[in-house]
Amino acid sequence: MEAWQWLKSENLIADVPGSQGGCHFISRRGRSLKTKDDFKAFTKANLLPRRFLHPEIATKARAPFVRGEYDTAVFLAFKEVEMAVRKAGDFLQSDVGVPLMRRAFDKENGPLRDTSLPEPEREAMAHLFAEAIALYKNAQSPRNVDTYDPSTAASLVLVANHLLTIVAPPN
Repeated sequence: MEAWQWLKSENLIADVPGSQGGCHFISRRGRSLKTKDDFKAFTKANLLPRRFLHPEIATKARAPFVRGEYDTAVFLAFKEVEMAVRKAGDFLQSDVGVPLMRRAFDKENGPLRDTSLPEPEREAMAHLFAEAIALYKNAQSPRNVDTYDPSTAASLVLVANHLLTIVAPPN
């Protein structure tokens, strides 16, 4: 019964119209899963559902994630954060990385600081953005990093997603 409910919740099967739940059919989504590789790709993609993602991250980072390019997905997600900060703070293209984040969220005069927050939280926001960029974007820029498993990569993309939503809330 649990397996049947999972198939329904994933829209792999559906009720036949008018059958009051007694008859089912395999949905288009279900029919698309023909091989073990198709199913593996489906389960990986479900770690990072499009409906939870900022449109920019969904567009840029989800496809590499689904292909198993986890390091690329994480890098691209944090790159979107950096680009959004640059745009929102009206910085130059040459402003990048940790210095950009420190300037953008400077607790005293950063253009992206949240003045409704107490000073320690404004400072924490600057640390959060700077250290996230340092650890998950800049560390990958000069070398190949291929150490993320699907679950870790999904978590990191969601961290970038959260940061991007702070800077550029989706419409």
